[in-house]
Amino acid sequence: MNDIAPSKVAQVTLAFWIMKIFATTLGETGGDAVSMSLGLGYLVGTAIFAVVFAVTVAAQIKAERFHPALYWFTIIATTTVGTTLADFADRSLGIGYAGGSLVLLALLLGSFFVWHRMLGTVAIENIRSPRAEGFYWLTIMFSQTLGTALGDWTASIEGLGYTGAMLIFGLLLAIIAALYFWTRISHTVLFWAAFVLTRPLGAVLGDFLDKPTGEGGLALSRFAASAVLLALIVFCLVLFPQRAAQRAH
Repeated sequence: MNDIAPSKVAQVTLAFWIMKIFATTLGETGGDAVSMSLGLGYLVGTAIFAVVFAVTVAAQIKAERFHPALYWFTIIATTTVGTTLADFADRSLGIGYAGGSLVLLALLLGSFFVWHRMLGTVAIENIRSPRAEGFYWLTIMFSQTLGTALGDWTASIEGLGYTGAMLIFGLLLAIIAALYFWTRISHTVLFWAAFVLTRPLGAVLGDFLDKPTGEGGLALSRFAASAVLLALIVFCLVLFPQRAAQRAH
């Protein structure tokens, strides 16, 4: 009898990273649509998305097997709550982009530390228990929130803007990919580095799509952009095989 619990997190493939960028961009446009376009504000937006986040994580942990749609909806929930939470900390609380990024980096590193200390590994292949899943989703939520603050901070640098920030994060991700294929650096470390960096890439891409032209954006409707991004994610779910992460041999 096999007593190893099945994995309920997605296998990391090229399609995974494509969908992750779509999801993080959707998190930016969707979060801004609720907090800004609907005029609900960052605090109310955070409260709404926090409930969605809690419900989806609970459903993900309760599930007995890997459900691709549920998994990616949970990813989207982490990135939308990350958007509004980061904006609330940076702007409403007046911490600023630098202060918010440092606080969130500390929370992310603290989550990794406790997770590794309690379970001995943060590798996604070993996420096969409710406790490991809890750490996984909490860490992801912190990484999505940090990515929002980091993306906004980078894009705000004089003369850089959204396109410059996209180039920077794209280059950093390309370097990580090269390290993955041509070095012996831990794949777990590189995975989490790439996972964190795809969020600020999505943040600045989302801002580029919906911010006014006077601020360097395309001034697209946040709701229309969010609908297109959601359709792209659904398309990927249908087109690309979705499998659970396999235990390393």
